[in-house]
Amino acid sequence: MSKQGIVLGLTEEELTAVRLSLRVALWATAASLPLGVLVALVLARGRFWGKSVLNGIVHLPLILPPVVTGYVLLLLFGRKGPVGAFLAEQFDIVFAFRWTGAALACAVMGFPLMVRAMRLSIEAVDQRLEQAAGTLGANPVWVFLTVTLPLSIPGIIAGMVLSFAKAMGEFGATITFVSNIPGETQTLPSAIYTFTQVPGGDAGAMRLTLISVVVSMGALLLSELMARQAERKLAAA
Repeated sequence: MSKQGIVLGLTEEELTAVRLSLRVALWATAASLPLGVLVALVLARGRFWGKSVLNGIVHLPLILPPVVTGYVLLLLFGRKGPVGAFLAEQFDIVFAFRWTGAALACAVMGFPLMVRAMRLSIEAVDQRLEQAAGTLGANPVWVFLTVTLPLSIPGIIAGMVLSFAKAMGEFGATITFVSNIPGETQTLPSAIYTFTQVPGGDAGAMRLTLISVVVSMGALLLSELMARQAERKLAAA
């Protein structure tokens, strides 16, 4: 029988699922942030052939069944997949049936939400400010770092929070790619699913559901506060 946790009466297995979910969500958000900003900038400011195709690929996880996304990840990043086999042989990096794979799946599923929020924020920046900085001799990279990026901070924060919240609730792609292994890949949604499949598991499912709601709502409130503070600083600058 599992030992009782000291927080909210959670069992040790439940606490492990909560900690793992937070770990996976944080890593998924942090790892996808640089690429998310880059892709958002390209979609917002880029003018090139194939832009619509890139936009479609980025948003594909939103419309595909999550199980399909997880299966594609398994084909690509599994031990026998082209990418997974290469990473395992050359760098000893394994994603399939590991918590790192759960982070990868969550990053992929949350990436469209992150990019969309950031893209809208970048598009809202007055391009005349960027052009003015360019006429003063600043190169495009410096213009982005000193003008576009600071003005896009509220959208970047919103994108990060959306990605984090999506990662906390991701189930289909994760369980398809890395299964439901207690202590390794069993995140909050997987643990809730497990509780609903066993007699007398309603109490555990309810506890974890409440934890999910509190964490997600807390993240949204924190992002709103941070975004407002960023807007005030920009207005005062």
